[in-house]
Amino acid sequence: MKRFTNLYSQIISINNLHLADAHAQKGKGHQYGVKLHKKNQEQDILHLRELLSSKSYKTSEYTTFKVYEPKERLVFKLPFFPDRITHHAVMNVLEPIFTKLFTADTYSCIKGKGIHGAVRAVKKALKDEPNTRYCLKLDIKKFYPSVNHEILKQLLRRKFKDQDLLWLLDEIIDSAEGLPIGNYLSQYFANFYLTYFDHWIKENKQVKYYFRYADDIVILSNNKPHLHELLFEIKHYLKTNLDLDVKGNYQVFPVEARGIDFVGYKFYHTHTLLRKSIKKRFARAISKKKNSATIAAYKGWTSHCNSKHLLKKLLPNDTN
Repeated sequence: MKRFTNLYSQIISINNLHLADAHAQKGKGHQYGVKLHKKNQEQDILHLRELLSSKSYKTSEYTTFKVYEPKERLVFKLPFFPDRITHHAVMNVLEPIFTKLFTADTYSCIKGKGIHGAVRAVKKALKDEPNTRYCLKLDIKKFYPSVNHEILKQLLRRKFKDQDLLWLLDEIIDSAEGLPIGNYLSQYFANFYLTYFDHWIKENKQVKYYFRYADDIVILSNNKPHLHELLFEIKHYLKTNLDLDVKGNYQVFPVEARGIDFVGYKFYHTHTLLRKSIKKRFARAISKKKNSATIAAYKGWTSHCNSKHLLKKLLPNDTN
């Protein structure tokens, strides 16, 4: 396996830091931290380059807040300068390397894929009805907080040998327990942490129909006992290699009986429905007369499923 070196100089170059600054600012111009940074933009970038060049950069204190939709989670936030610029600078260089390492079967936080890439893939698989009669659905218990730093660092050392880069990644990894939700790098570290597991599933276990979005996993087969055996092996692999546990709500079931609840939709061989909780949020947004952008976002969700009757019920006067 190819290991990469001489990446740190690319990350800390002035051109890359300016590009990272621009990327980090997208859609965030109204935020206080961005406004403050723009008053001293050039000086900040030069100062950040000096911090990174001298390896005196240290992750700032996190602030935290709770979100309650789609479920209750603690979200971590870092200052725009220097941290969010630094994270974008790292990913400007590392993202294409990570993306090439990922299998085609993972969908979260990957350009051109995402939720609706997963939707298209599951729909396509379900056209092969004889070989997708049964589903194994599982997720990982407290995945982000449970990521083991030492294991993650060792996995990164399998891919990168640039010691300066590894110093910076270690500094960011050790700035909080697990992987802090809301940290820009966490989503990439999360995918990377599971990518060798993905390869094991596809290459060693020869699983044809496998889909992962973050830590939500769906596997389809024509053989229910085989899925139970595979579940046992998955539990062993995750615990032994990644210090992770499968959540106790895993299921092995016939697709026809209940459908596959995944990435906001309920998939059957013949049709696809919107997840019940999203339908409720859509109805609540309409009843509270939320802004048109919110309603349009929910309508966007419905465009990927069989939603004609739902839209007639929720938006009887809609002509679009």
